[in-house]
Amino acid sequence: MSAVIQVRNLHKSYGAVPVLRGIDLEVARGEVVCVIGPSGSGKSTLLQCLNGLEPFEDGAVTVAGQPIGWGPERGGARQRVPEGAMIAARRRIGIVFQQFNLFPHMSALANVMEAPLHVLKRPRAEVAQEARALLARVGLAHKMDAYPADLSGGQQQRVAIARALAMRPEVMLFDEVTSALDPELVGEVLAVMRGLAADGMTMLVVTHEMGFAREAAHRVLFMDQGLIVEQGAPDALLTAPREARTQAFLGRLLRPQPIPA
Repeated sequence: MSAVIQVRNLHKSYGAVPVLRGIDLEVARGEVVCVIGPSGSGKSTLLQCLNGLEPFEDGAVTVAGQPIGWGPERGGARQRVPEGAMIAARRRIGIVFQQFNLFPHMSALANVMEAPLHVLKRPRAEVAQEARALLARVGLAHKMDAYPADLSGGQQQRVAIARALAMRPEVMLFDEVTSALDPELVGEVLAVMRGLAADGMTMLVVTHEMGFAREAAHRVLFMDQGLIVEQGAPDALLTAPREARTQAFLGRLLRPQPIPA
């Protein structure tokens, strides 16, 4: 399988604070990779670097065949990827965040149609037909005319996923997309993501949902302090991690919680 995401020696700092400290990563076409780790380990920053939302100081990133951030050297110096090329590259990458960020004054259908109409300049009738199909795919055929304020958090997040898919991305990035949801709404969003995985979508998923990682991922990465500490098949990494830091993290995460009196 060819690599759709390629990351080499990625370094990113916020001022004097290093956040990513030499990340090497490949994700094959059709592969689902889940990224786990404690808060502040660099997981979300990694996704934002892959989508060009965060500039990085050193390293090379290629997504769907397009360089992100920095292009090949010319005359012995690295060159920034021109903004026009970055915009074109981002069109191949769908990203969904914790917060839904839907346009509150637009219906679910209009939210999904917005980018294909105004960014891709596709015909309205074609876009509307595809947007309806995408909303049906995420289980919201009956909510096409509803506005975000009238949707539950889980429904809003499913609209956000449909909106990202409307750009026909080659890669989907998910950044803790269930962490802002009430527990009873998490399952409906994960079901949509499982469906995408089953359909062969290339996915990099930052998550704390260990059940999803075990069921849907081909590979799980554990990050800590800006490094990939350990990676492997879900059953192996989540059941019998090799590294002490991974063992400690999973031990706390998976330990049964006491029931309040």
